Amino acid sequence: MLWLYLHFPHLLLDHLRRAFEEPAAMVVVSGPQPLVAQVCPLAQQQGVQVGMRLKTALTLVPDLAIHPGDTARTEAVLAQQAQWLYRYAAQIVLQPPDGLLLEAGSLRRLYGGVPELWQTLQQALAERRLTAWMATGLTPRAARLVARQGPGTCEQEQERLKARIAALPLAAAELEPRTQERLTRLGLTRLGELFQLPAAELARRLAPETLAYVQRIQGQRPDPQAFWQPPHHFHQQVDLVREAEQAQGLLFPLHPILAELEADLQWRQQDTDSLHLTLSHRDREASQLSLRTAGPEHRAGAFGELIRIRLEQHPLSAPVMALALTVRRFLDRDAPGGTDLLGETPDLREAWYTLVSRLQARLGDGALQRLAPEADHRPERAWSGVSLRPRSAPQAEASQQPLRPLWLLARPQPLQQAPVAWLSEPERIDSGWWDGERVQRDYYIAQLASGQLAWLFRDVRGGWFIHGWFG
Repeated sequence: MLWLYLHFPHLLLDHLRRAFEEPAAMVVVSGPQPLVAQVCPLAQQQGVQVGMRLKTALTLVPDLAIHPGDTARTEAVLAQQAQWLYRYAAQIVLQPPDGLLLEAGSLRRLYGGVPELWQTLQQALAERRLTAWMATGLTPRAARLVARQGPGTCEQEQERLKARIAALPLAAAELEPRTQERLTRLGLTRLGELFQLPAAELARRLAPETLAYVQRIQGQRPDPQAFWQPPHHFHQQVDLVREAEQAQGLLFPLHPILAELEADLQWRQQDTDSLHLTLSHRDREASQLSLRTAGPEHRAGAFGELIRIRLEQHPLSAPVMALALTVRRFLDRDAPGGTDLLGETPDLREAWYTLVSRLQARLGDGALQRLAPEADHRPERAWSGVSLRPRSAPQAEASQQPLRPLWLLARPQPLQQAPVAWLSEPERIDSGWWDGERVQRDYYIAQLASGQLAWLFRDVRGGWFIHGWFG
C-alpha cells in the first residue's frame, strides 16, 4: 500500500490568519513562562523562532499577534481540515495535533497517478492558505516521519521510498529519549543503520513496544488504522486574535467559511435553507443568530449578503472573539429550470428566493406573505396571507378553480350602469349559514361601457354589485 501524510507545521496560525484581511506577524505560545510554539512565516522573517521566549519575540516584533496554545482547539481545527480533504480521499486518519494521513494507493486510477493527486492537494491547500508538508511512504509511520522533516517531493517507487526513510537521522524517529540515547552510544546515527541490525539484536536491546514501533515503520508488523468518518452536518469556526467590536469586522472572517460551505454543498449535491451563526464573547454567553432563506440555496454570495443584512439589523451586543457557522438541514437539489429576465441567474427560482430572502432578512420573517386558498366559498374569506415558506403540499391547478379577478374590492360597490356584454354563465354561491354571515349571490363576468371587465353579483334581494375587477 501507499500512504500520503500531510503535516501542518503551524496549523493554528493558519487557522487564525483567515480572520486577518491584511498579513500580520503571529505566534502561538505555551508553557508557564511563555515560549513560542508556532511561528508564522512573516514573524519568522523578522527573526522569531520556535522555542524563543515571548519577551524576546516581542522585542523583535513589537506588534506581534499572540495566541495561547490550545490542544482541544487545535484538534478541532484539524478535524475541519479533514472535512474538505474527505472530498478528495475517503480513507483519512486523524493524527493529532497537526497531521492527516490518507491511503493513496487506491486513488491512483481516480487521479491518473500519485503526482496528479499530489498536485490536486497542493492546489487545495493553496486555496485555503494552508501550509502543509507532504510525503509518501510504504507504511503510515514512514510517511509521517518523512513529512515532519520539511517539504518533500512526490515519490512512489518502492526503492526510493525505502531509501528516503532509511536516510532519516535517528533523532527524527520519534523514539523515547532513553532509547535514542542508548542507540546513539552504539554509534547509530540514521534509521537505515537501525533497520540493518539483526532482529535478535534489536529484540535484545529494545523494549518490546519500541521493537514493535520500529517494525511498523518498516512494514514488518501490521499497523491497522481507524479511518475518520465525516459528521452529518457542516461546522466551521474562526477564532479572532483581535476582538471585533463592529459587525463589519465579522464579514471578512466569514468569507472563507461561506466559501467552504458552498464547496461542501456542491460536493454533497444538496442545498440548505437554514444557517446558524454563533458569536462567542469574552465575558458573557454566546449570541445565537439563525437565518432562513426563502428556498434552497448553496451560493456563498447569497449567504453572505443575508448575514450582512441581518447583522445590520442586530448590532453586536458585545465584542466578538470567535464565530462559528453550523448547517444541519440539507435539501435535495433540483435541476435548474431556466434563466431570469436578464439571463444572469441560471434558475428562475434562485432569483426569486434571493429576492425574498433579502427582503425577509431586512424586514423580518413576517413582513412578507403570499396568498393561499381557504376552505370557504365566500370570496372575501376564500383567501388569506400565509408565510412565504416553501409549500409542503401540492397546490390545486389553476384550471381546477373558478375564474377569479386579480383585484377583489374590500367591500362590494353598487353597480351604476348596465353592462354592455355578459361573458359568463352565473355562478351561485350560498354559504356562511353556520356563522351568521350568510351570503346568497349569483356571480357574473361582464364588460361595462368603459371597457372594464367586472365581477358582478346579484344578491337575494335583487341588488347588483361590483365585487372585483379583472386585469
